[in-house]
Amino acid sequence: MTRSDASFSVRTHRMDAALLQPFIEAFVATLKAGQYTPLTIAGYEASARHFSDWLWRNKIGFSQVGEDVVQHFACHRCRCPGARQQSRVSPKYVRRVRRFIRFLVDRGALAAPPSTPKNIDPQVAVYQDWLRHHRGISERTIDRHGRMIMRLLSGLGSDPEVYDAALIRRIILAEAKRSSPPHVKTMTTALRGYLRFLAAAGLCRSGLDHAVPIIPQWRLSALPRYLPAAAVERVISSCDLSKPHGVRDRAILLLLARLGLRGGDVLALRLDDVAWADGTVRVRGKGRREVRLPLPQDAGDALLEYLNRARPCVDEYRIFLRSSAPYRPLTGSSVVSSVVRLALGRAGITDAPSRGANLLRHSAATSMLRAGASLDAVGTILRHRSVDTTAHYAKVDIVMLQQIAQPWPGAASC
Repeated sequence: MTRSDASFSVRTHRMDAALLQPFIEAFVATLKAGQYTPLTIAGYEASARHFSDWLWRNKIGFSQVGEDVVQHFACHRCRCPGARQQSRVSPKYVRRVRRFIRFLVDRGALAAPPSTPKNIDPQVAVYQDWLRHHRGISERTIDRHGRMIMRLLSGLGSDPEVYDAALIRRIILAEAKRSSPPHVKTMTTALRGYLRFLAAAGLCRSGLDHAVPIIPQWRLSALPRYLPAAAVERVISSCDLSKPHGVRDRAILLLLARLGLRGGDVLALRLDDVAWADGTVRVRGKGRREVRLPLPQDAGDALLEYLNRARPCVDEYRIFLRSSAPYRPLTGSSVVSSVVRLALGRAGITDAPSRGANLLRHSAATSMLRAGASLDAVGTILRHRSVDTTAHYAKVDIVMLQQIAQPWPGAASC
């Protein structure tokens, strides 16, 4: 028995530290279930025991544990039994202690720390809740709309009854002078939705959403950013299939390149979304829309190989997980964009027009059109609401456009 274990057995009747022993054992069991390595588990267990011992020595009650206590622990001059004598605890040690505290909070053994209240107007919070339940948009978009409206409220004021067209135009034009057009355009979208919500609730006069100025921006004016088909195949073949994350990344890249999925679509895929007998996959897109798409043979084979050989055996319904413990679902579209960015680097492609997940989506649309698919078919695969969005990809066939282009009439006589 270690010196720390002996201390726990002696102090059982004296202080809260002994009460943490069952939770440390449960914490270790959870780490084992998460398939952490024995060395990592030993480190977490040692950190939890050290923290418990330190609480007892400093006569800090279990209910007093919070961030201030963790900071005090991090800075203490360690002379604890069974630990190295040092001037302060290492940052890794402190991170492990915070992980143990989160475990205690999740188990209900410790009260959750009070969250820092966001400085947000109550009416904006009600609007965000309405968006969450009735519009089907992501939390990221809801948070962005709330932040943009809060920024505008510094000029508009918190009383919607005094809003008028002149005030709204003045605030937006002032924002246009200090922000980029795309940013202000997104801000006007958030404000129009907020004004419609207020009008429907009878909190401001109706029709004020029409007073929001239109920010001039040529829609779909640039050429689509895509990779040639040969470059896409190089990106896919760059994955190291001898490693679990390489098998996973290849399946992700094939889904992006063959079906034109968005990064969020890939993250949302669940085990029951794949109908192997039918060769289809269910995709959850924007606005809570669901559609079944045909699963190409190579993408299906790569997905099956990941599920059979590389996916961790954990009780989780999301398909794509972290390749190292803790085995949790991938979160954030930026993770999928990172998979694409790293694959571009491995493939030696340094001149890619963009480096995110949408690069392969645009490449898939371009490839389908050049293979003879109709705009309607491409729009169905990409799940576009407007045919104008799909028509954007028709501009990539420069040779065909040159054949149908009419001469410029500027030199013609009247």
